[in-house]
Amino acid sequence: MTGVLFLAAMFVSPLASIVPTEVAAAALVIVGAMMVSHLRHIDLSEFSVALPVVLTVAVMPFSYSIANGIGVGFISWVVMRTAAGKVREISPLLWVAAVGFAIYFARTPLESLLGV
Repeated sequence: MTGVLFLAAMFVSPLASIVPTEVAAAALVIVGAMMVSHLRHIDLSEFSVALPVVLTVAVMPFSYSIANGIGVGFISWVVMRTAAGKVREISPLLWVAAVGFAIYFARTPLESLLGV
């Protein structure tokens, strides 16, 4: 099965290089608009929900990374829901993801601090 995937990748990669970067940028704008359209369904009246949503939406374009935005959202959701006394509403998988992203974000400053 791995050989088939390798052959498929070898066939598709030259085709992908034909697509100009401008087309990819337009596709990303459309995906971003589709993501923002779902914000109207979020109840922003509760601060422990509103802050993680705003941080997630703000960090993505400012850091040029969707992963960073999602990571900040996961961490802030866990922190805010814990501070609001709603620990039981947080999925164990979300705890694992938040800790993983916290380690991911803390790794570079810790390495520079320790001189590694």
